Amino acid sequence: MSAEKLRLDKYLWAIRIFKTRTQAAAACDTGKVKMNGSAVKAARNVNIGDQYEVKTEAKRWKIEVAGLLHNRQAYSEAIKYYLDITPEADQQFNQRVASSFHTGKRPSKIGRPTKKERRDLDDFMQED
Repeated sequence: MSAEKLRLDKYLWAIRIFKTRTQAAAACDTGKVKMNGSAVKAARNVNIGDQYEVKTEAKRWKIEVAGLLHNRQAYSEAIKYYLDITPEADQQFNQRVASSFHTGKRPSKIGRPTKKERRDLDDFMQED
C-alpha cells in the first residue's frame, strides 16, 4: 500500500479543516491552499511530509502531512494525521479573529428595541 493515492481536497476534509469536501475543493480552486507559496489544485496527490498553507474563513493554518487519512474520523483521531506548524504571528492573528466575532447580543441603547423592551414600553405608555 505504499503507492496509495489521496486527493488534497479529500485529505483536508478528512482531517477536519473543512466541514465539507466541496468547501475544501473550492478553497483549492480559489487559491486558498498553497504548497511552497504556489496554489495547488484539489486533485493533487498528498504525500507524507508535504507542507500546506491553508486559509479558512476563521483561521490560517500551516500543516505538515503526518499520515494519509481517507475517511473522516473523530477530531481526536484526525489530529494524529497532521502536524500544526502554524507560525506564531498567524496564531496571534487567529486569536484576534476569533475574539472579534459577534456574540449575537446587540449593544445596549443602540438600534430598535427588543420584544421585551417593546412590551415594557407599551405597558408604560398605556398606564394612565
